[in-house]
Amino acid sequence: METSELLKKVRKIEIKTRGLSQNIFAGEYHTAFKGRGMTFSEVREYQYGDDIRTIDWNVTARFGHPYIKIFEEEREMTVMLLIDVSGSRDFGTVQQTKKDIFTEIAAVLAFSTIHNNDKIGVIFFSDKIEKFIPPQKGRKHVLHIIRELIDFEPHSNKTDIAGVLQYFTNVIKKRSTAFIISDFMDTDFERDLKIANRKHDIAALQVYDLREAELPDVGLIKLKDAESGERIWIDTSDKRLRTAYKNNWGETQLALQKSFTYSGVDSVSMTTSEDYVRALMRLFKMRA
Repeated sequence: METSELLKKVRKIEIKTRGLSQNIFAGEYHTAFKGRGMTFSEVREYQYGDDIRTIDWNVTARFGHPYIKIFEEEREMTVMLLIDVSGSRDFGTVQQTKKDIFTEIAAVLAFSTIHNNDKIGVIFFSDKIEKFIPPQKGRKHVLHIIRELIDFEPHSNKTDIAGVLQYFTNVIKKRSTAFIISDFMDTDFERDLKIANRKHDIAALQVYDLREAELPDVGLIKLKDAESGERIWIDTSDKRLRTAYKNNWGETQLALQKSFTYSGVDSVSMTTSEDYVRALMRLFKMRA
């Protein structure tokens, strides 16, 4: 993409999403995510009514009577965006592709983060780690992220969510809040999501297209798998085929939600034709 065209797109997204983050999401973001991270401050003697789970057994053993650990809210939070850049993100049958929605959601979250004086970092992933942008503060950093979101070309079209969760857990040592933004076509990641969510605070945002959930009755069409490149002809006038397709999607979604629930991860799902503002508000209120 030419530099002038890219800068215009970046500016357009900045104007739209920065306004949303300041006018709508700033307070909601703070309530939903700020203060979840706690850091050790000091110890004091145990008092009646204190939570016994906070007892510091090493200090207690040293002095012969119970002491507890005192924690305080972390003043600064790190937010990580784990963004799916596999081939399926380019799919869209309405006004916008999944990539367009991914980009705007990521921009809103990034501006909300720096508005609260927190750091924001990004991991682009396919079935490999495509790019890691370390957490930083500031508008200049967010604009760099938006430019990458618009113009980045992945090396692979496939997806491996388990792989990015493993990488994230290993690379980001300090507890952080993370948003996985994906269509979640890859579903084999439950174990790694649960492990990652023990260390960090993870939320999942699924964006999909209506045609991925239900086939229209338009006769014989040729479909291409965006990740594998495989092409097949199907007859969409076959009602049994359309029903089987829809049922398979429903079963996949049910399994996905079970994985999120099992892992203790809050999630929202939206289509490319939906207002993502409402979806984000649902997520924030879920965590308030």
